[in-house]
Amino acid sequence: MTYDISLVQVGPGEGSAREALERQVAGMGPDAELEPLRLSGQERDAWERVLLRVGREIAPVEPEEFPYSLGFWYQGPLGTVHCSYYGDSADIEVPYRYAGAEALAVMELAYRVAHVIEEECGLTGHDFEVDQPTRTGDPARAAARLGGVGGLVRREVAARGTGG
Repeated sequence: MTYDISLVQVGPGEGSAREALERQVAGMGPDAELEPLRLSGQERDAWERVLLRVGREIAPVEPEEFPYSLGFWYQGPLGTVHCSYYGDSADIEVPYRYAGAEALAVMELAYRVAHVIEEECGLTGHDFEVDQPTRTGDPARAAARLGGVGGLVRREVAARGTGG
């Protein structure tokens, strides 16, 4: 289970990030077949710029390439963040294992990654967990949510592990 931040392509007059995401997933059911990733040269160049900037401004990352997405993992002193890129959208995932100062550090990192993707790929980021845009949103709100849900999960797992 992860805390997810979504980035989508929102054209002029197309409404909000939420509406764009809803249009993107409309008609997709559990049996929908994924289409192989077919990036334009412009989309692939944008992703390369993301990797370069994240590597320069945050820390080097190891890129991944799969049939349906490109991505990278950051695992370091700030926490763990996974990013997947699909050309017209991207996702940033953070595990629910952080609280307090650690949660703030990892969410600041996730929002920094979102800013780079927004700038280089022309996508619009939104954190639906706390209903705020990543461009202007407060990572501290996201950290509070991450820490709160993570604490709830840890307590629930501990209770089940002890027969409670």
